[in-house]
Amino acid sequence: MAVVLHLIPAIDWAAVGPNESVTNASLTTEGFIHCTDEPHVLLQVANAFYATHVGDFVVLYVDTALLDSPCVWEAPAPPGSSDTPPPAAALFPHVYGPINRSAVVLVEGITRDGEGRFIGLFSR
Repeated sequence: MAVVLHLIPAIDWAAVGPNESVTNASLTTEGFIHCTDEPHVLLQVANAFYATHVGDFVVLYVDTALLDSPCVWEAPAPPGSSDTPPPAAALFPHVYGPINRSAVVLVEGITRDGEGRFIGLFSR
């Protein structure tokens, strides 16, 4: 069993019904949902791309064996500009379709400091 992590605004997770799946803009624009398989990489990515976003976030722990959509480990896209941070990992899991709620085995909060930086998962 492989478990991958997906960061999502808490309000978006709360809106997912019991028989609905998780989707996001990247599924439409890139064809997949971004995930990671390491908590420290999740924090790096969160701080690189979401530190200025207001509101609470949660981390979905997704069991890839329970996914209805394929999950593929792939190299990240090269940085788009000089201010884009370098990739935090050599390979990232990409879910090519919605994340069915039944594949989410744990939902965990993520803490932020007073400046909005992500600093840790609640249970860590």
